[in-house]
Amino acid sequence: MPSLGELERAVMETLWAAAAPLTARDVQDALAARDLATTTVLTVLGRLERKGLVTREREGRAHRYHAVASREDHVAELMRDALDAAPDRGAVLARFLGSIPEDERAALRDLLD
Repeated sequence: MPSLGELERAVMETLWAAAAPLTARDVQDALAARDLATTTVLTVLGRLERKGLVTREREGRAHRYHAVASREDHVAELMRDALDAAPDRGAVLARFLGSIPEDERAALRDLLD
């Protein structure tokens, strides 16, 4: 799973939060506080598309972009990648479980049952 830079993450958060696919202008407007040029947004969207995280569909002269997978799917894939990189998965899982609050541990137990 490709890692995301800070601006890529902001664009993905915008796409994940959207109810429908967005144009580059829509993304730019959603990130207005960052004062990004349209070309910058298009460059980031192109990078995300090459990474396989975003797809686009033609609509008139513009494209509409949407995330290939949900935020939850993306995070789960990152977690699997981290586990795959560990020589001792059990130790990593034990440390992870020891670092989360009891209510989250209980939720994990419920999911496993």
